[in-house]
Amino acid sequence: MRIVIAGAGEVGTHLAKLLSREDMEISLLDESQERLGDLSANYDMLTKVGNPTSIRDLREIGVKDCDLFISVTPHETENMTACLIANSLGAKRTLARIDNYEYLLPENRKFFENMGLNHLIYPEVLAANEIEESLRTNWMRYHLHLGQGALELCVVKVRTGAKVVGQPFSSGIYNHGKYRIVAIKRGQETIIPRGNDCVEENDMVYCVCPKESMEFMREELGKSKREINNVIFFGGGRVARKAATELTDEMNIKIIEKDRELCNILSEKVPNALIINADGSDMDVLKEEGIQDADAFVAVTDSSEANIFACLAAQRFGVRKTIAEVENLDYIPMAEGLDIGAVLNKKTIAASYIYQMLLDASVRGVHNLTSADAEIVEFYAKEGSTITRHKVKDVNLPEEANIGGIVRAGEGILVNGETQIIAGDLVVVFCKSHVIRHLERFFK
Repeated sequence: MRIVIAGAGEVGTHLAKLLSREDMEISLLDESQERLGDLSANYDMLTKVGNPTSIRDLREIGVKDCDLFISVTPHETENMTACLIANSLGAKRTLARIDNYEYLLPENRKFFENMGLNHLIYPEVLAANEIEESLRTNWMRYHLHLGQGALELCVVKVRTGAKVVGQPFSSGIYNHGKYRIVAIKRGQETIIPRGNDCVEENDMVYCVCPKESMEFMREELGKSKREINNVIFFGGGRVARKAATELTDEMNIKIIEKDRELCNILSEKVPNALIINADGSDMDVLKEEGIQDADAFVAVTDSSEANIFACLAAQRFGVRKTIAEVENLDYIPMAEGLDIGAVLNKKTIAASYIYQMLLDASVRGVHNLTSADAEIVEFYAKEGSTITRHKVKDVNLPEEANIGGIVRAGEGILVNGETQIIAGDLVVVFCKSHVIRHLERFFK
């Protein structure tokens, strides 16, 4: 498969690196040689200095023969123009990064497809959606609906006193059939649990369960519900704006932003939120704005460092739920080690969305788990596929993969070694990122 990516910013570079590990021909185009750097020397990809909207440059990089053209520069108009040109030159499919939410509305999809824009992605909206979900399910670090809500993925940090601590999987403690732990994150290591493994204090556990079992699982893992009424956002960019707009009917929202012009925009776009023109990294400002009374603190400025330290400050004031946008991938382990509640990264969210389009038709969805360097993949089991020929215990899946559950006729069902998967089942698999391609063959 040939893929051309225009834009060597954070999203484009991260995606190119990710795809270069696959059996694909990757070309990366950007106007700046500095941004391209030595990527072609360190990764299996072709780089070219050029203008994404130049017909000559697009021809020279081979757009007419590409299976997918992706334009993810910081400029929406440039991305859309580049995709239109690429489509005219022969690219089979195109994807543009945008920053206008109206373009994503279902009624506009056909309009853009007719123009030659097959896919649109708005990373800030994807990140805002994760913030909304995290605040609504605040006893978890991360929450994801699977199989149209038939199953749930819940990521929880286990504290002292939880029933599951120190209990080997082979002890039978998990034979209740209510939920299934598909992975454990311990420090920087992601563990696919086997019989002799057990959950330890401060582990991050990744659980799959039917919706009706979530309360049972919460109690087993020693978590308590907390009502969130008052939320402070540090930073008033697009992520905060979208999340706050969706949450103002449920919660009291306060946005602290030091750019006065942006504050004026926020006042118009999010009229039900209280907008404060101040520096949210100033401790005195946080005190004046009632940080000690906040139920949640969300840091989404352009600075990963500022977001991390602001969340630590909020925790010192007693805020129980903190969320930080951390765009520097190297800082994510540090943020988790400092026990920041939830960590967001637009690059990995966007890359996961795009990566999904490149997989076999048997894949219904791919969800990147930033903190675990892993994915939750939803596969459809096809008639005659390997996964349907044996019980789960005899399928011989890769060691770095674990089936959490299946959705059959709309019902979420947990699996065990005796489960027989049948054609038409939606199978939820937790796996390390590099084994997705290997897993595809089990479902074809």
